[in-house]
Amino acid sequence: MKRLWQAVVLLVALGFRRREATPRVQQPSLEEGTPFARDIGADPPAEALAIGLLLASAVASIAFVVVLLVSADTQLLGLALGLALLLFGAALGVTANRIVPREHAIEERPQLADPDARGEVEERLGMVGEGVSRRRLLGAAGLTAGVALAAAAAAPVTALGPSVGDSIVETPWRRGRRLVGEDGEPLTADDVPRGSFVTAFPEGADKRELGSPVVLVREDPASLRLPRGREDWAPEGILAFSKICTHAGCAVALYRAPLYEPTSQPPGLACPCHYSVFDARTGGTVVAGPAGRPLPQLPLEIGADRVLRAGGGFSGPIGPAWWGVRKA
Repeated sequence: MKRLWQAVVLLVALGFRRREATPRVQQPSLEEGTPFARDIGADPPAEALAIGLLLASAVASIAFVVVLLVSADTQLLGLALGLALLLFGAALGVTANRIVPREHAIEERPQLADPDARGEVEERLGMVGEGVSRRRLLGAAGLTAGVALAAAAAAPVTALGPSVGDSIVETPWRRGRRLVGEDGEPLTADDVPRGSFVTAFPEGADKRELGSPVVLVREDPASLRLPRGREDWAPEGILAFSKICTHAGCAVALYRAPLYEPTSQPPGLACPCHYSVFDARTGGTVVAGPAGRPLPQLPLEIGADRVLRAGGGFSGPIGPAWWGVRKA
C-alpha cells in the first residue's frame, strides 16, 4: 500500500517537471469575425494529478474489497468506499476543468470570399492540437478506477445470502474424535445429566464451524425408538444431535423435560427462534414447529476411560434444507 502511494506522488511530481517541456498553447479569444477560439494543450500537472487521483481511487476500491473479505469492519469499509468515491470525483473535476479542451465555435459561416486567404485560415486551424497529451494513460487510469469501483459496489452482493459452502456436508466429526465441553476438557458419560442437555464440540476443531456444536441428552435406553441402523448410536441412552436447527439455522438451546410425562408432552429439544421441537428418543424427528426435517444425529461411543467419542459423521447434512441450494 505504501509503495502504491509513493508511485502516485512520484507521478504527480513528474507531471510538474514536464510543465516547462510542454508549454500550453493559447488560442486567441473569440472576437468578432474570428471563426472560433479554442483553449488547447492540456496542463501537464493537471494530467498527472488526475491520473494520481484515479489510481488512488482504484487502490481505495481494492482496499474496500479486501476489508470486506477479511474482516468486514464497517468503519474501514465506509472509509475505503468513501475515499474511493471522493478521489474519483476529484479526478473527474480536475479532468473537466483543466484537461478537457474548451472551444467556442461558429458552426455555420459563409465561404471565404478571397481564395488567397484560405491557406492562412487552414494554417491557423492546424494549430489546434490534441487536448490531452497522455490520453491513453489517463484513459487507462480512468478505466482502472471505474472497474475497481464497480467491483467494490458488486462485492457486497456476496453477503446477501448464507455462504455455507461445503460446511453443511463436510464437518469436523470423525470416528474416534473426542467430545469436549466449552472449556475444552473431554466429556465423559457421567457429565451428561438426565433432564437437561450439554453442548459439546469436536476436540481440536474450530468451535465456530457450523458443523462443530452438538447437544447431548440422556434418555432411558428402554424409551428409545431410533431409526433402523442406529441401534448402537446412543450408548447408555446418551444421544448427540447437531445444534443447528433445520428450520432457519438458529441454535437449539432449550430442552423440554416434563415433570409428569403421562399428562404432558414428551421430552424434546426446542429451538427458541420459532419453537421447532425435536424428539430425541426417535432420532431427532420433528414433533412441533415449522422445521421440515429431523435434527441430524451423531453416533456416540464410550471409551474405556468413559470419555465420549464420535462413532462417525452426522446422519445427514446439517442446517436448513435450503442451505443445499448453493451446492446444486
